[in-house]
Amino acid sequence: MTWIDFPFYSSITGFLWVLGLIFLVVSYKKQTLIKIAHLLFLLGWAMLITFVVKLWIELDRPPMRTLGETRLWYATFLPLIGFITYIRWKYKWFLAYSILMAAMFLAINYLNPETYSKTLMPALQSPWFIPHVLVYLFSYAVLAASSIVAIKGWYDSYKGNFNIETLKLADNLVYIGFAFLTLGLLFGALWAKEAWGHYWTWDPKEVWAFLTWMGYLIYIHYRHFHNHKTKQALTILALAFVVLLVCWFGVNYLPVANTSVHTYTN
Repeated sequence: MTWIDFPFYSSITGFLWVLGLIFLVVSYKKQTLIKIAHLLFLLGWAMLITFVVKLWIELDRPPMRTLGETRLWYATFLPLIGFITYIRWKYKWFLAYSILMAAMFLAINYLNPETYSKTLMPALQSPWFIPHVLVYLFSYAVLAASSIVAIKGWYDSYKGNFNIETLKLADNLVYIGFAFLTLGLLFGALWAKEAWGHYWTWDPKEVWAFLTWMGYLIYIHYRHFHNHKTKQALTILALAFVVLLVCWFGVNYLPVANTSVHTYTN
């Protein structure tokens, strides 16, 4: 199992998800079809999980090094978040969004093949590598979902039919994502101590990781102290996600990237 097999697995996964989305849309008129949609989503997800597990075994390392590999984890986590959210709050639109976003990440990987089979450099051969990257990617996926909720909130406000439940959903997603983000930050510090001898060195990647953490902390505090100022809260949430995107991959294109010890793909 290598990335050469990715088109086969991703095509079947994408087909099942598109079919599931069709049944999900029709289920607004005929509720019983939602079960078929769920089944198709789960089958597609199982196909993707199978590919990830087999790829991990084949590479003999966790597939978490390149941007393409991180996109693979996004595609894996997003349906999980969509299902958990649906089970808890019954938002069909959010489940559809999660599946669509996951399919988009698969499509990006399909259209942008890279040389993925790279061995891990010594700094990445740490027991903290897997927990650090996994919790970070999961937190990114959850926080990205919260930003989509924020955009929906803005759209609903513009149309004059804003529902406070939308903001409550964003709050809950931020709480979950922020908890995992904090764990990722702590795991990263422990990893840095082992790899480079320091917990924190204000490396460009670390600076943006801190700014991302602060952005969502500001949102949480703002929501606590200004509970009725919804538009401002939605704006803070959207801006926090922009900072997150810079931290995730934007920092690699900044001039200071050359001074970062977190550059592993070149």
